[in-house]
Amino acid sequence: MPARSDSIGAELEPRSVAVTVRMLRAFAAGIGEVGDYTFDDTAPAFAASRAFCAALEWPVISHDRRTTLLDLTETELERGVHVEQDSIFHGVIRPGDKVRTSGKIVTVRETSAGALVEYKLSTVDEPEDTPLVTTWYKTILRGVGIKGSGGTFETSPSWPPDPGAGVRVIEIPVAKQAAHIYTECSGIWNPIHTEQEVAKKAGLPGTILHGTALWALAGRELVRVYGGGNPSCLMRLRARFRAPVVPGTVLTLRHCAIASDTDVHFTMHLKDGQVAVSDGYAAFVPRYGEVK
Repeated sequence: MPARSDSIGAELEPRSVAVTVRMLRAFAAGIGEVGDYTFDDTAPAFAASRAFCAALEWPVISHDRRTTLLDLTETELERGVHVEQDSIFHGVIRPGDKVRTSGKIVTVRETSAGALVEYKLSTVDEPEDTPLVTTWYKTILRGVGIKGSGGTFETSPSWPPDPGAGVRVIEIPVAKQAAHIYTECSGIWNPIHTEQEVAKKAGLPGTILHGTALWALAGRELVRVYGGGNPSCLMRLRARFRAPVVPGTVLTLRHCAIASDTDVHFTMHLKDGQVAVSDGYAAFVPRYGEVK
């Protein structure tokens, strides 16, 4: 049945989490971000990977209430494919923090591929409500229509244009078991990433790597190059997912920087040259100010 466009502006049920060392190290292991900052819990600067916010956001997006808001069946929701992630980081998440993630639906509109639904998610440190992360998350429900005219309640901030010059290249191997490892280490589960039958019924070539995993892998490499391995230097990370990535391949990350390495543009390509990730942008200190 069609997704309800009158759900635009509807609030998702918030979720509070007490952050533990185990959570942070598991997530970092799931994306291979195993440097001192994100994997050595005895280090003074030990903290969450920037991409860890995805593990906090997914339960809010996938909560049962989402089915009620959009008026879709569980089978229709399984046809959802993550197409864009844009996160702005305001603070650092550390073990012992109690954080709350809330969200709302800001876009429902029809596309040629299916219903596009966008969420705005906010993670804060309790009890002071200090902002930690703001994310815009887009998904397309393949083959699902919408009920109503559709529209947009709020959009993400703009970002600087890509200069299109000075491209540098990094090769990123993606193991055949990568989607399963990421699923278990992040707690982000959708059967299109772990079950071949479900993925193929959804019109995919097979099980595919999560969009947030691709986004996180790009962030991992860019932090190494432009942030000295320190994730707290990364202030914004966005990417658009253009083609499914079947694990067991090698991705090519192409990146270039402007403004003294504070603004970085990137794309990710499959072995045949097809663009898997476009419109990639990362902002490093001092563009958004240093995070304490």
